Formats: sequence, structure tokens, C-alpha cells
Amino acid sequence: MPLITGPVTAAPLETIASPLLWAISVAGLLVLLALDFAITRRPHEVRMREAVGWSIFYLALPLLFGVYVWLDHGAQPAVEFLTGYVVEKSLSVDNLFVFMLLLSAFAVPRELAQRVLLYGIVGALVLRAIFIALGAAALASGTWAFLLFGGILLVTAVKILRDAIRGQEHEVDISHMRTIRLARRFMPVTDGYRGTHMIVREGGRRALTPLALAIVAVFATDIVFAVDSVPAVYGVTSDPFLVFATNAFALLGLRALYFVLAHALEKLRHLNHGLGIILAFIGVKLVLHWAHTVWPAVPEIPTLASLGVIVVVLLTVTLTSVRANRRDERLAAQAEPPGKD
Repeated sequence: MPLITGPVTAAPLETIASPLLWAISVAGLLVLLALDFAITRRPHEVRMREAVGWSIFYLALPLLFGVYVWLDHGAQPAVEFLTGYVVEKSLSVDNLFVFMLLLSAFAVPRELAQRVLLYGIVGALVLRAIFIALGAAALASGTWAFLLFGGILLVTAVKILRDAIRGQEHEVDISHMRTIRLARRFMPVTDGYRGTHMIVREGGRRALTPLALAIVAVFATDIVFAVDSVPAVYGVTSDPFLVFATNAFALLGLRALYFVLAHALEKLRHLNHGLGIILAFIGVKLVLHWAHTVWPAVPEIPTLASLGVIVVVLLTVTLTSVRANRRDERLAAQAEPPGKD
């Protein structure tokens, strides 16, 4: 009996979403974004209590959605959603670290930081929607898309792990960003921030403010992040609606989560090691799924097992980061000259 009986084509993509569920979900997303814009309309410095409150709210929403999926559509889609959400949220934490570097590089005032983050989230949502649609079209055209997505994730994982092992941290040099140089070429830039205004008229001509450049820089990084995150979630579920939902829920809470984790992010020194391992694992999962469609004897990795691996990896790198930080603090205390206050 031949291993391959003919050309491998993809089965029609299955989704739990009806047109009504899509409409309700998109409407709910727009309402939440409008609420965020209303909150940030008047710039203010975000206090920890406010940030924690909104973070809890945005963590509760996907859990409630997961319960709905479980009750209405069964355990398998619910596990796929939860696993995809954990993957996307983990990648989003790394995104936050880059956002933090960008805000620092542009010297964004603390009261304007949440407005920059919100624009970045909107840009990320738009880009994710485009990449999700392209991914769905690719998967519908043939199983080769699983191999392509797996290859993208494996290449990304190798780069992340290589940089992490070498100790190369995220660096942001805005003078070398092509988008920033292009923006400066077309319009002058003011020497300081002008509140929430991105374009102002000074000296009889329009000029960009540093806020506009910061938002452009965030948009540019959104493109890079979308290339990694969308294939990663497609490695968990091929349902475009669940991929969209995991991305939307993970991104919505980033604005508040940024202010909660602003200091803790620097302590997660092994986060990139974990993200590299997770992306490599999902890349292998996608390649095995493609191979299974060609050679049915090739085993696949169950979604529940994937969730377990991802959670274990995240817990491990968190614990190793805590231990490394404590070790460095102990060594620093021992190296301090005696009698020094």
C-alpha cells in the first residue's frame, strides 16, 4: 500500500464561529478599544492600583470566554483557545519589553505612555487580523502552509535562543530605524512633546511631534511581532476565529499589564530562553502535523500536551530567573566592602 495516494490538499477549515458570533466578537472588541481610548483621553500617570485592576479585568475576560467555548462547543476548542492564549500572552510579554525600550528611547512622558501603548495595540490588532486572514487562506490552499509556518517558527526560535545564550539583550536605536528616518525626511519634528497631539502647526508649517515618531516605531515593531505570533497560534489551532480571539484577548490587556510588569520585566532574564523553546516546540508540532497528513504513521502532538509543555517551560524560566537574581544579589552583597552603609 503506497504511503501517498495522491496530492495532499487541505480539508476545509473548520470554525466554531457563526457570522453572528464573529459580529458580536468584533463589536465587543471595538467597545473595549473605545473604552480604552476614553480612559486615556486625558493623559495621566497610571497608578499601580489602576493598572492591577484593569489587568485583572482583562485576564478574567478570556477565562470567561474559555468557559463559554467549553460549554457551547466542547472541551477540544476550549483547550485550543486556552493554549493559544497562553502562547500569545507569553509572546506579548516579550513585546512589552521592546515597547518599554522604545518609550525610554523616545523619552515618552509617563502620562503619555499609555496612549502610545494603546495606538500600538490597535496597530497590532489590525496587523494580526491581516496575517490571520492570510494564514487561513494559506491553510485552505494546502497542507504545505503548516510546513511553512513550522519553518518560520523554527528559524525564529534559533535566532532567539542564539541571542539569549550569547547574552545579547533587546536593543533599540531609533536613529537606525528606517521608518523613523523616512518620517523625518517628509516632515520636520518638534523639539518636544505637545500633549497628545501627533501633528502640530509651527512656524507656518506642519510638523510631527516625538509622540508621532514613537507611535510609528511601535507600529514597525508590531509587524515583526505579527510574523511570529500568528503562525505560533496556528500551531495550536487551525480555527481562524480562535486564532483571532487569542490574539485579541492577549493584546487588549497589554496597556495595563505594561505598568504592572514595568519593573518585573527586567528581572525575567531567562524569558527569551523560554520563548525560544516554546516557538521551537510549536514549530516541530506544525512540521509533525504536516508530515502526518503525508505519512499517517507519523505521530502528532496533542493540544493538551502542548499546553502542559508551555506552562512547564514558562514556570521553569520564571523560577530560574528568580534564582539567578537572588544569586547575583548575594554575590553583590558579599563583594561589598565591610562597614559600608
